[in-house]
Amino acid sequence: MRIFLLEPYSTGSHRRWAEEYGAAARHEVVPITLEGRFWKWRLTGGHVTIAEMAERAALESGPPDVLLGTSMLDLAGFLGLGRHRFGDVPAALYLHENQVTYPPLGRTRSDPALGLVTWGSLLAADAVAFNSEYHRASLLEALPRFLGSFPDERQTARVPEVGAKSVVLPVGVDLRRLDPPLGRDDDTALILWNHRWDADKDPGAFLAVLAGLAAEGVPFRVALAGERLGRQAEQYAAAVAALGERVVVAGHLDDAAYREVLRAADIVVSTAHQEFFGVSVVEAMYAGAFPVLPSRLVYPERIPVEMHRRCLYRTRRQLAARLRAAVEDLDGTRRTGARFRDLVGGFDWSEVAPRYDDWLEAVAGRGQAPDSGGGGADSAT
Repeated sequence: MRIFLLEPYSTGSHRRWAEEYGAAARHEVVPITLEGRFWKWRLTGGHVTIAEMAERAALESGPPDVLLGTSMLDLAGFLGLGRHRFGDVPAALYLHENQVTYPPLGRTRSDPALGLVTWGSLLAADAVAFNSEYHRASLLEALPRFLGSFPDERQTARVPEVGAKSVVLPVGVDLRRLDPPLGRDDDTALILWNHRWDADKDPGAFLAVLAGLAAEGVPFRVALAGERLGRQAEQYAAAVAALGERVVVAGHLDDAAYREVLRAADIVVSTAHQEFFGVSVVEAMYAGAFPVLPSRLVYPERIPVEMHRRCLYRTRRQLAARLRAAVEDLDGTRRTGARFRDLVGGFDWSEVAPRYDDWLEAVAGRGQAPDSGGGGADSAT
């Protein structure tokens, strides 16, 4: 088949997802993308340019058998503009995130109009895929409340049809690039932070807990990876400097350096208030890092139930306790961390891409739809 992959916000994890699926798919994937800037404008207006680009692509490479839009595309608007050329082409929607349940933190501001773009896309799609069961369940639960906030014609009766046409397909991750696993023999634990330094990831909470452990004399090193804008680097500069020589990495890394840090890390930590999948945590777990994660969002899906008490936390005090225990029993932490490699190995593109292919074939009427299981570690819990 020929798939037109429609992504108005091609940067970071969105770009990697599109490029890596295109490389792993058994079908021809034609990327139709815009640079990942000005996210609100891309979400609300990017479909106009994407429709123009898709029309040109259809003339150049031939018409698509199926359209695959992402959560940053106003799919209803796109289909309206392209009704003459794409009106009979089945359209699938892949949700990396959504604008109904995304928390209004930091640079993100709550705006019901943005949530309506998500709602319109859900209705316009012939099929919908969520990147985790948490994402699917939380959005379907929130939609009646969201729609109920409007004055009339609230459309809540249409929510079940979204659930009926949805599946869970995890994000594919290039995990094989982290092979082979690295032996760890340093006497001091390396704690990894590998997230965006935005308010929804709460780096301040992480640094505060590390400061407390340092004051207690707990031995550790820390790698502070992840993208930081200038203002964010300045905001947290004092807290990072206070950790002194414990900080062995401080800044965004190229992929080669990042792979080495992943393979060396003993513990990976998240303090996120928003996470629908968690590529960075999956990468670290596959590389052998022991996860210490919030007992919320997608994270309980990632951890076997019998490990929840050791890996998941609800308060900062519990986060500190989990980290302290992991650092003090470093040999045990490393042995346990090695177990997580197999639990998340199913998220590699070699296993995920065929599921996408099957799903899109079914959307196009050429095959049977896959089950809605989450795959990888999701099915282990």
